[in-house]
Amino acid sequence: MDHPVVSREEWLEARRALLLKEKEATHLRDRLNAERMALPWVKVDKDYVFDTPSGPRTLAALFDGRSQLMIYHFMLGPDWQAGCPGCSFLCDHLDGTLPHLNHHDVTLVAVSRAPLEKIEAYKRRMGWHFPWVSSFGTDFNRDYHVSFDPEELASGKVFYNFTAMPAENAGTELPGLSAFYRDAGGSVFHTYSSYARGPEELIGTLMILDRAPKGRNERTTMDFVRRHDEYDGKPRAAAS
Repeated sequence: MDHPVVSREEWLEARRALLLKEKEATHLRDRLNAERMALPWVKVDKDYVFDTPSGPRTLAALFDGRSQLMIYHFMLGPDWQAGCPGCSFLCDHLDGTLPHLNHHDVTLVAVSRAPLEKIEAYKRRMGWHFPWVSSFGTDFNRDYHVSFDPEELASGKVFYNFTAMPAENAGTELPGLSAFYRDAGGSVFHTYSSYARGPEELIGTLMILDRAPKGRNERTTMDFVRRHDEYDGKPRAAAS
């Protein structure tokens, strides 16, 4: 790497200047979090029923007795043979969060359109334990703008990340993260959704790479990512 090499004093001066910007970004994140929590809510009136390992369950039942539900929209279509590598990369980071989330009144569930047996098979392959259910046969994915039928794709435009985008950039499935609240009376409200690169802060590996000397070391977004059982047997000592 062709990089400036300076004295410790010069490095400290540069690092302090960057620290000011890092603190500014942290304070901006705090303000964004406050604005996120202040967003208005939408009551969920449609009855969604998901296929789960314990049988059919409504959206309200997915809360599992808690008041908050986070759903990761995992890209695994009905005719897919394996899950999206990027979604798989993100979901490699979820199992360790479960005890912390569950003890803080939050349930985390992944949802895909694939039939449950296909979800269960891929989940076993990846060695995951987080809850993962099927929305096959429901409008859930379409209503939350992460799945697109042939007619939508043929129209040339789909609605994703709160705007119209070229269908050629979409495919049948795209990722996202949605939040819901269930009140004491059992009513469910949609409080937040994030798409595209929005959920990438869930990916701890990227946060570590952002602080490594070469950063993400990518030409296009996450072009280095593979499913964790598809990397070469020996970890690379250096990137080409």
